Amino acid sequence: MSDLVLQIRAGLRDAADSALAPGQQAYMKSAMPFLGVRVPEARRVARAAGRDATPAELLETAIVLWDEASHREERYAAMALLGLRSVKADAVIVPIVDHMVRTGQWWDYTDELAHRLAELHDAHGPETAALVREWSIDDDLWIRRIAIISQLGRRDRVDSGLLADVIEPNRSHREFFIRKAIGWALREYARVSPDWVRTYVDTHELSPLSRREALKHL
Repeated sequence: MSDLVLQIRAGLRDAADSALAPGQQAYMKSAMPFLGVRVPEARRVARAAGRDATPAELLETAIVLWDEASHREERYAAMALLGLRSVKADAVIVPIVDHMVRTGQWWDYTDELAHRLAELHDAHGPETAALVREWSIDDDLWIRRIAIISQLGRRDRVDSGLLADVIEPNRSHREFFIRKAIGWALREYARVSPDWVRTYVDTHELSPLSRREALKHL
């Protein structure tokens, strides 16, 4: 086991407040226990430890922390490593993001990893667009969700055509987390392009939840 894995695990345990752990586990409905480290602190521990690591070391450590996690914060730390400068926006992380979403199977993981896709959209636009179009029809609902919310935070850089394309095969999906994702993506884009979102909502059949979320600030 690498020194970086051990350093991050030790840092997380040093930062833990065991009194927080039961509430965190209950809130996340998590079978995996918590140490009692708040998410921003788990990210800080990971980023501080990995700051001078090579890309190969970061990727290897992220996989080990994720796959061998005994507590959920280790997975938060693993995701944080993918946001460090030497690997973020590098297409090499795509298989790791895919693995984390498929094995994590919950919204906290999926939504955090969506930031890594947003960075990939900026760095590798055509390739990432093709990827999320493919993911938008995947059998795994969490892969579909990350495709839908993959442009969050891009503001005026959002590709509206791509947004419409990843929503389209999911408009009639019955899963709450898909319907919420559609509304969230549209609501965020409405901050910079309200007319586009109004027109989209008026001309496409959406679930009541998606529609309500999309129009929340309009």
